Amino acid sequence: MVAIAPDLKAFLLATPFFGGLPEPSLDLLVSMLVERRFDAGATVVAEGEAGRSMFIVKSGRLAVSKRATAGSVVPISVLSAGDFFGEMTLIEMQNRSATVLAEAPTVLYELTAQNLYACYKTDIHAYVIVLQNINRELCRRLRRSDDRFAGRLERDDD
Repeated sequence: MVAIAPDLKAFLLATPFFGGLPEPSLDLLVSMLVERRFDAGATVVAEGEAGRSMFIVKSGRLAVSKRATAGSVVPISVLSAGDFFGEMTLIEMQNRSATVLAEAPTVLYELTAQNLYACYKTDIHAYVIVLQNINRELCRRLRRSDDRFAGRLERDDD
């Protein structure tokens, strides 16, 4: 097994995606990650394209946007170190739901659907923790979206 730098382990355990994993499970998942680098201005994923992987942000800044029905680009969120994205395509096996652009030089760790399935086959406990972590993050995002939507409705009523 490849030795994993302690600072990388500490960083990953501090992210919402890897939180709560025991060391052997973390080692397994980390061995599956592929580092990806993007220059400022690069498109990491594009809305509508097929997606079979997700990403954990090591460094940089990314803008998430979605195209509105009228064709305009609607900003959704900004991502930075410790955040993750692309998990929806792993869960629902659908095309990318948004576009993610690197606003600064960015380093990401990619985890493919195939590797996540290998985790399921090898370490079901780690797989369950990862899915719980993904679900918690999706719930946090839904709550933020609900709050923004409710705030918009409130402003429209004024």
